[in-house]
Amino acid sequence: MRTRSILALILTFSAATFVLSGKEFTYVGSTVCKQCHKAKLKGGQYVIWEQSPHSRSFAGLATDKAAEIAKSAGVADPGTNPQCLGCHAPLAVKAPDFKAEGVTCEVCHGPGSDYKKLNIMQDRAKAAENGLALFNGDPGAIQAHCLKCHQNAHGVVFDFATGWDKIKHPVPGR
Repeated sequence: MRTRSILALILTFSAATFVLSGKEFTYVGSTVCKQCHKAKLKGGQYVIWEQSPHSRSFAGLATDKAAEIAKSAGVADPGTNPQCLGCHAPLAVKAPDFKAEGVTCEVCHGPGSDYKKLNIMQDRAKAAENGLALFNGDPGAIQAHCLKCHQNAHGVVFDFATGWDKIKHPVPGR
């Protein structure tokens, strides 16, 4: 009887470990990020994003210019085309509720479900363990991520240094 109890306990623990290790992080949306990242004291990252074209990238698909570009590419509706959405609303498939946010916080930093809590965000290693994508100031890693969409898109040459100067959003003191 005792052996069965121990075996059951071991199997339960193993199953719980498997379930936790296979955990999928989920997207929470920019309003959750905004709660802490709007303050100037913390770097005003949300405000920087909100004032950038990234926050309006999905809405940009409804413009006359987008319709013109789409037509020349043989696309009927850029707002529903997977190729267009891939850059203008990267969460359209993974988290459709946040499609209208465009290129939002979690597009670069990963789904926030498990790192959004203050006690986790205060410990960068713990935040990374819980899904926060950190580039650690590595310009090469940041550039590679940006170039997934900005690699001379629509014939427009992309100058990474200039673009990064416009969107970078460091946390003060880091």
